[in-house]
Amino acid sequence: MNDRPDLSSFPSYRAPRRSLLSARKFALMASVVAGLGAAVYGFGPSAGQFDFFSTSAHAQVNNEVRKVAQPIGFADIVERVKPSVISVKVNINEKVAKNDSDDDSSPFQPGSPMERFFRRFGGQDGLPPGLRGGPRGRMVTGQGSGFFISDDGYAVTNNHVVDSADKVEVTADDGKTYTAKVIGTDARTDLALIKVEGGSNFAFAKLSDGKPRIGDWVLAVGNPFGLGGTVTAGIVSANGRDIGNGPYDDFIQIDAPVNKGNSGGPAFNTEGEVMGVNTAIYSPSGGSVGIAFAIPASTVKSVVAQLKDKGSVSRGWIGVQIQPVTADIADSLGLKKAEGALVAEPQANGPAAKAGIESGDVITKVNGETVKDARELARTIGGLAPGTAVKLNVLHKGEDKAINLTLGQLPNAMEAKADTDNGDKGGAARGTDVPKLGLTLAPANTVAGAGKEGVVVTDVDPKSAAAERGFKEGDVILEVAGKSVANVADVRDAINAARSDNKNSVLMRIKSGGSSRFVAVPIAKG
Repeated sequence: MNDRPDLSSFPSYRAPRRSLLSARKFALMASVVAGLGAAVYGFGPSAGQFDFFSTSAHAQVNNEVRKVAQPIGFADIVERVKPSVISVKVNINEKVAKNDSDDDSSPFQPGSPMERFFRRFGGQDGLPPGLRGGPRGRMVTGQGSGFFISDDGYAVTNNHVVDSADKVEVTADDGKTYTAKVIGTDARTDLALIKVEGGSNFAFAKLSDGKPRIGDWVLAVGNPFGLGGTVTAGIVSANGRDIGNGPYDDFIQIDAPVNKGNSGGPAFNTEGEVMGVNTAIYSPSGGSVGIAFAIPASTVKSVVAQLKDKGSVSRGWIGVQIQPVTADIADSLGLKKAEGALVAEPQANGPAAKAGIESGDVITKVNGETVKDARELARTIGGLAPGTAVKLNVLHKGEDKAINLTLGQLPNAMEAKADTDNGDKGGAARGTDVPKLGLTLAPANTVAGAGKEGVVVTDVDPKSAAAERGFKEGDVILEVAGKSVANVADVRDAINAARSDNKNSVLMRIKSGGSSRFVAVPIAKG
């Protein structure tokens, strides 16, 4: 046979390999050519007179390809960062364990966002990762993770790991155990700063300056189930997650396996920097299902700096109840985009109220920077120091206004909670149906316990658009399309005016319990 293929142009196995990809291409080409040669020309190991390479050369090529094709791995990164990670063990006395809740040992109030969230971990007692308590009246012990941020022993962990702890011990990567002191905690971001007593020249980690991208590699190092020094890997799944823990939620979602006891541990990027602090997981089973949440390094930096300086965190405050601008609300207000933060109610004597901000205003910018949503406004204002002068751009009754004010200090005890108690409904009037909304309404002053202002909802059609948007019996409608209402006729007039303006929905200001909110309700044409 004289038609042997010309192999002179085939890349030599001794040629420089510029990347793992080129090596894989080479291996693939070699196997394809060898396979075609065996099939078409009859050469190869089974056709001795036409061997592609000698046996020794072929083995050498395979060995070279095998070396290059091995995964790079994370061993070098782990070797560098693992010494900065610590295991945190706490003891909480029996008084705290007995008084915090009725289920013997949960450190969170029953029904609170954190208590509900940690019940999803799979623990029947609603405890944070690693926290375990004996029968009522015994010492409660808990375990978590953390990491050094300086060589003199300052370390970061979660607030829920060390909150109310009487004694804190940390175990370093080399197995040495130290007593630690809690320098300060911040429940709103679930961060805590502790300091090791004794020892020096600790290995420490650097907090990242950049924002992780979705798809970036991430390494979680911690103390799951008490197994110290455990390393898992995954990717960044999402940014800016809100898990219902509070107005400052801005979590990084990762899929690196994180379990009970990982709380407070670092999530590293491939530069060996801490991109976030692991704080919670979502899990119906109690183990990792690939959904974990980390506090971004940018938040950790600002909070830890204040905790180190004064042991607590001070946040700016403008004194408003805010809510997101939905597409329906944007349509009813004539906005082109569903952006900004809608002021549901300014708080009495707060900076916003004193500056003239009213219910129904939309805050669109802070110091010239666009406000995307209500959570971004809360984070932006909360990140500024009390006493800071700020300029707000506000959409007020269709017109843009610039308002200057000085931030107050967010009261420590202030919580943005809605009162779900609708009060005494005794003596409620039958009311008048507004069928296109699915509501039955009556003047508030005719319904016991409803107050003197507005129109009270006495019945809701469960299949109506109003029901879908959360209306319930006892809610009081204060305004419709920016106008105060005192009876059903006022409501109908405002709806008809909105229809005449070709609006698809009408904005209502609703009082429910002790708080108010805006709801955009679709309105039928004609």
